[in-house]
Amino acid sequence: MSILGVNGALAGAYQYANRTQKTGTNRTGFMEQLQKTGEMADTSKVDAYTEYLRSKYGNVRIQSIGKDQKSLDRAGKSMSGSDVVIAPNILEQMANDPEKAAYYEGKIDDFFEATPRLKASFATQGLDYQPCGVVVHEDGSVTYIGGCGDSPERVAEVNAINKAKREKEAAQRKASMERSQEAAEERKQQMEIAYRKQNIMEAAGILK
Repeated sequence: MSILGVNGALAGAYQYANRTQKTGTNRTGFMEQLQKTGEMADTSKVDAYTEYLRSKYGNVRIQSIGKDQKSLDRAGKSMSGSDVVIAPNILEQMANDPEKAAYYEGKIDDFFEATPRLKASFATQGLDYQPCGVVVHEDGSVTYIGGCGDSPERVAEVNAINKAKREKEAAQRKASMERSQEAAEERKQQMEIAYRKQNIMEAAGILK
């Protein structure tokens, strides 16, 4: 890129930052990102804005994800808790419209800001909240993906209860088998006694 092109990109960045300040959004981070990437050839505003989002949120993917449950479940399984997925058309709008950027960044910020509160709220119910990430769909709607399960303490408690139950059942089965063996042994002894008694009586001529 020529020097003129670089200056033009930086001038655009300053104008963009000024507009975003009027909308009440702190976008100096994006302006600085454009200053850095403006020195690189063939760097578009969308690319620069994407890098800015990654520097702010970390794991940002540009991808269209459906709003159906199957698509959301599949997306959630691939998330680590702090993922941001933005549809390409929305990303372009955000890169070129400060108000759009402010709106969607606010939605994304809400997800991360709510996570500690949700964890605390679910913890009071003995549950463990696990955030996955936030998705901005092609139609502009936003979906927060998260899961909830028993807390580690509750899992340990349930495992202990189940273990004790299994051990009790095993002990009962063992005791039942031992009683059956004892009963069989007793019947065997009784039959042997009856047989010997019969032989004795026959030998004495009592039975014919």
